[in-house]
Amino acid sequence: MSEQLSLTTGVSKPRALARLLGYSFIGLLIFFVPFTIGGRSTILLDHAASALQANARPLVIVIALLFMLYGALQPWLSGSWRKDLTTTVFSVLKVCGLLIGVAYVLRIGPQALYAPGMLPFLFDKLVLSLALIVPLGALALVFLIGFGLLELIGVLMQPVMRPIWRTPGKSAIDAVASFVGSYSVGLLITDRMYQQGHYSLREAAIIATGFSTVSAPFMVIIAKTLGLMGSWNLYFWSAMLVTFSVTAVSARIYPLSKLPDESRPEPALKVGESRIASAWNAGLAQAGQAPALWLSLRETFVDGLRMTAAILPSILAVGLLGLLAAKYTPVFDALGVLFYPLTWLLGVSDPMQVAGAIASGLAEMFLPAILLKDAEVMVKFVVAIVSVSSVLFLSASIPCVLATRIPLRLRDLLLVWLQRTVLSLVFSIPLAYLVHSLNLI
Repeated sequence: MSEQLSLTTGVSKPRALARLLGYSFIGLLIFFVPFTIGGRSTILLDHAASALQANARPLVIVIALLFMLYGALQPWLSGSWRKDLTTTVFSVLKVCGLLIGVAYVLRIGPQALYAPGMLPFLFDKLVLSLALIVPLGALALVFLIGFGLLELIGVLMQPVMRPIWRTPGKSAIDAVASFVGSYSVGLLITDRMYQQGHYSLREAAIIATGFSTVSAPFMVIIAKTLGLMGSWNLYFWSAMLVTFSVTAVSARIYPLSKLPDESRPEPALKVGESRIASAWNAGLAQAGQAPALWLSLRETFVDGLRMTAAILPSILAVGLLGLLAAKYTPVFDALGVLFYPLTWLLGVSDPMQVAGAIASGLAEMFLPAILLKDAEVMVKFVVAIVSVSSVLFLSASIPCVLATRIPLRLRDLLLVWLQRTVLSLVFSIPLAYLVHSLNLI
């Protein structure tokens, strides 16, 4: 944080209590409580973004293009494009993303790019949504992590998070925010916590690649596409179980296990003090010393604007390349060979087709659901889980991770994606057999 934010003064205990309870309640309300508005049930952050997109679409398009313009020019103006090969490649791709965005708005280019699953999906569903959700989420984030709730949850969750996932107790809020909100919101939290020194590089990498899944509303879209809404609760909790199980394993193998791990030690409980009392005191202490609300809002909002500008052009360029590769080249069929032994265990009629479809999830996590929407029910169940639990994909989450200040390399992210996909299949296939034998799907 800036020096200005570091200069904090304590406040009275009643005021600290009011901050802890009041601001934390607002944060929980915005991020975690679904409201039904206009027949649609989702969190307030998503409602706000959707309302703006529906009622002020021209303005949102202009805002998105301005973000993309800044994001495309910034690496070249600052000279950061010279940092390494990956940065150079993504700097070029950001310029391409800007040009693609302008071309889409002006309806220039081959008609094949305007098919429903191509640019309309990337620009309307991803780019415009992220252009609103990330900045708005940054403002709302202050209430969630700035006034003691994070510290309170962290102390309570220490006995669970550290032994199982090798992350601090406070990372529990990342996991929940990502599942209920979106990967962009989860990564915004993780990036902020890493910058403030709450996470080591290894911990930030585990959280970014292990918990930052697509949102619960997007899981509904997957379930609808695959005809699994009749088993929605089973699917949701199965996906969460598999995702968190895979993260517990991936945190212990290369490359994540070899990353530097130098974080602040979590405070031990005082002698004679219960964990609940310690958690409450930690939350009150943070609420008492936190800076003024407007300072926190300003700092976090600037972070949100920076991340939005960095990810939008990347998502459009990389996402389009991935979708074109999936549709017109055999690259994902070739990659699917790696998953063939596991899909063969499913006993489906065409395990190679299923393996190739799962591999296409590297380009866009929704592709496997589209390609296998007419498959057998067990295949649908497995694909629905793997699409979520593999976490990383080129059209959105990988550019989001690379846009943070967490120094992860593209090759490491690709290796983690491969590991997570294999492990997701290993966990989800037996689970599919179990629920099918119990006539639950």
